[in-house]
Amino acid sequence: MSQAQQGACEACRNIDLADELEDRRLSPTFASRVGHEKTLFRALHRAQTRVADRITAFSGSMTFVYLHVAWFAFWIAINEGLHLLGLPRFDPFPFGLLTMIVSLEAIFLGTFVLISQNRQSQRADIRSQLDFENNVRSEVWAVHIGHALGIDPDHVEKTVRSAIEGYLKEEAERE
Repeated sequence: MSQAQQGACEACRNIDLADELEDRRLSPTFASRVGHEKTLFRALHRAQTRVADRITAFSGSMTFVYLHVAWFAFWIAINEGLHLLGLPRFDPFPFGLLTMIVSLEAIFLGTFVLISQNRQSQRADIRSQLDFENNVRSEVWAVHIGHALGIDPDHVEKTVRSAIEGYLKEEAERE
């Protein structure tokens, strides 16, 4: 038994040895994470990203499509000679100004979509980290409970590995 593990209980030593390296690395990971999630969540709620999410949500709606169809129809009607509302022609065919405006809009909308996707990716990363921590926490509790009940951890691990191998074999056969 290493000097670092002298104070650890037998269940903790079993967990530490699960990665085949006696380094006491599974236990202290929780203390370093205290407050970290709060900081990450605060960063996600900045006004800029919320605005980008709203713009992305609106640009992905049918209302956005209908407004653009009406806008394009109005623009083309005016610039093809229909004197709507007494407006003169200002962008004759091939509608260079309209093309430039739509191109700029596409650039900005693309940027807003990327910002929203980055935010969603950050959320997924946080969820993944929390899932990992909960899995480790569950493993620690399970090992301690198993130890308290006198269950052989080697037998449990062999059973788990056998079940996983059987599942993977069935999945491979289905493909």
